[in-house]
Amino acid sequence: MIGSRTSGRRRSVAAATVAVLASTGLVGCGGDAGGARTLNWYINPDNTGSTQEVATQCSRNSNGRYTIAISVLPATADGQREQIVRRLAAGDPSIDFMTIDPPYNPELASAGWLYEFSEQERAALLTDILESPIESAEWKGKLVGVPYSANTQLLWYRKSVAKAAGVDPTSPDFTWDTMIDAAVQTNKIISEQGKRYEGYMVWVNGLIESAGGAIIRDNERGRDATIAIDSPEGQEAARIINKLATSPAADPALSNADEEVGRNTFQGDRGGFMLNWPYAYASLQGNIADGITDPSVLEDVAWARYPRVKANLPSKPPIGGANIGVSKFSTKKDLAVEAIQCLVSAPMQKIRFLGLGDPVATGAVYDDPDVRAKYPMADLMRESINDAGPRPITPYYGDVSAAIQRTWHTPASVDPATTPAESAQLIDDVLHDRRLL
Repeated sequence: MIGSRTSGRRRSVAAATVAVLASTGLVGCGGDAGGARTLNWYINPDNTGSTQEVATQCSRNSNGRYTIAISVLPATADGQREQIVRRLAAGDPSIDFMTIDPPYNPELASAGWLYEFSEQERAALLTDILESPIESAEWKGKLVGVPYSANTQLLWYRKSVAKAAGVDPTSPDFTWDTMIDAAVQTNKIISEQGKRYEGYMVWVNGLIESAGGAIIRDNERGRDATIAIDSPEGQEAARIINKLATSPAADPALSNADEEVGRNTFQGDRGGFMLNWPYAYASLQGNIADGITDPSVLEDVAWARYPRVKANLPSKPPIGGANIGVSKFSTKKDLAVEAIQCLVSAPMQKIRFLGLGDPVATGAVYDDPDVRAKYPMADLMRESINDAGPRPITPYYGDVSAAIQRTWHTPASVDPATTPAESAQLIDDVLHDRRLL
């Protein structure tokens, strides 16, 4: 996932990169590296070999029309985004297509660096793609990315804890309040991401979206978008965070907890409930195989959809993943589109899903017997991805996220009467250059 944090006021993408281009040596660089039919794909690191496998297979399937060459992005989220921004800002033609964290699609598109797919290409590329990921791949009515991976958070719970509390997390009206009360009753912990980083933003956004609200509206107005977080939905999200953070059900490390801190707690003696991505299930299996965790833990684990905020309103689970964007400066856009169509096809997505463990945006893959054998929660994953609530789709996402992380942290300090209003004011001030982050 490509992300960024803002230590100072984020300028427009073009302005922010001008000062560094000369030192990077990227201005005027590039060219048709590797031959006229070589497509350079910039993608996050993958130590499983799955990415290379699908690139090789699609190249072979093209019967010589193109060869996909992989260029590995840095390991850190900040480094990934930085390299892509620098190359695109330089107009580097050697980058043909790249994976992009969905919240940053608008940033690159608004700068004029991404190719806009035609309606004919859109129809071909989005065959069987799930609904919610498509929303994050569009900007101002144009498709500027193709959903590739599409992660989602599930509610993981210990069956013994739910039984002791007399609750059913799979019930359609299972809410955050029900879960918190059940954890307190059984003296167990709810594992969630409360560290000041992007994972905390995912939690805040997931609650607001599930309550029926939004952090911003009229997104396409850019810095003049409507800041909507100071609303009854935003206040309800703040109430839930405060209720959990100040209760015995909170992990003592909540304000510094990321996905792995939560996963380790959930696998321990006080584990009760956990909000986390599906990788946690495979990691638990790996820990058991390595002798780190007792097999009885896996037998006690079950899963359900992200909890509701309101009993009568379906939740909108968090969504992650990556889109594939084509560089506006590529000289082989037609071949890039053809290659992407292969990469998002069900057979290629199956290879990636089984090898890398990342859920995918192509719906048919979840019906595959091999996928269902490895991931018995495949139907729930597909449903959650399809119904998910994306993070704010805006060119200024980095500013919005950083402002919320600042004003809503620590979780125990969140006040429904003041925190949403404070974050709304900070977002508006930062977007209009009245304050710095």
